[in-house]
Amino acid sequence: MTKTLVKAPFRADHVGSLLRPESIHKARAKFNEGKISAEALREIETEEIKRIVDKQIEIGLELVTDGEFRRRFWHTDFLEHLNGVEGYVPEHGFKFVDVETEKYDVRNIGKISFNPDHPHIKDFIEFKEIVGDRAVAKQTIPSPNQLFNAGIRNEAIYPDVEEYAKDIIQTYRDAINAFYDAGCRYLQLDDVYIAGLSSPDIPFNDSNLSREYLIDLALRVINGVLEDKPEDLVVTTHLCRGNYQSTWAFEGSYELIAPTLLAKEKVNGFFLEYDDERSGDFKPLEHVPNDGARVVLGVVTSKNGELEDKEAIKARIKDAAQHVPHEQLCLSPQCGFASTHHGNKLTEEQQWDKLKFIVDLAKEVW
Repeated sequence: MTKTLVKAPFRADHVGSLLRPESIHKARAKFNEGKISAEALREIETEEIKRIVDKQIEIGLELVTDGEFRRRFWHTDFLEHLNGVEGYVPEHGFKFVDVETEKYDVRNIGKISFNPDHPHIKDFIEFKEIVGDRAVAKQTIPSPNQLFNAGIRNEAIYPDVEEYAKDIIQTYRDAINAFYDAGCRYLQLDDVYIAGLSSPDIPFNDSNLSREYLIDLALRVINGVLEDKPEDLVVTTHLCRGNYQSTWAFEGSYELIAPTLLAKEKVNGFFLEYDDERSGDFKPLEHVPNDGARVVLGVVTSKNGELEDKEAIKARIKDAAQHVPHEQLCLSPQCGFASTHHGNKLTEEQQWDKLKFIVDLAKEVW
């Protein structure tokens, strides 16, 4: 029987997270205070997920996400449920521009492997049932490369970074197979770490390994994970320079990573931040092979509610098409609207207006 291939990433796409409604904020506060049960919290989350699935379909998106409504942070909720990893509260949060993030991170406490009872698998199964056949259910998880961030690897357990990488690759292979078996056909790997490798100072890094080695290792980890992936599973990667309450962590163009990662990473698409000057120009896109991965231009910002000028966005798409074929391009916000439970500084109405703007513009352009 012929497998049906998902045509993702879509011309109008989005990164994943959506602003948490007040009902979830209140319910989570009550849960933390012991006033409601985990089941009661989950029921409220489920009702809100149903609402935002309907809304995404209503505005014309071909893919929908659960808004990451069951998560506190875009990455730690997934990583802390892997075997050999735990969540904890460090002395400090991450340093962003003009703000320090809420204090929470993960660390390596044993040999790393995939947990077959990982709660995100159950979450996806329930989410896909909500979506049905009305749209493509997109799942987002942190990239395996996030486990190479400063302070995570326990060198007493993994003195050799290559052994660490080997176990991470197998862990994510198992994770991908678990999501596939649960019905996932569109998976996104969110990656701040890789974007950081193209930043002048390599943020979130505490190793004495060279930039060249780390870039090569990051490529080998991703391609190792994707080796022998199912043919009808679309996997994309999203490169981000930090997204916390409308602030960012670092800057730097894609120039230093493009010859390796944009040229050779075996994903089906790259979601790339391009909403301001922090990301540089489009020239590094020349390294993406023609007829290879789609390039999703994040030229619409999720960090504020002001709607972009349509003609200005069209001009930027035309500019990008000088470096990668027009038919290989797609459009999205540069990041999610709420990478953490706090959310960015815009209203839910502005969020939907941005996504509808992208849908309508993509129809005009393609």
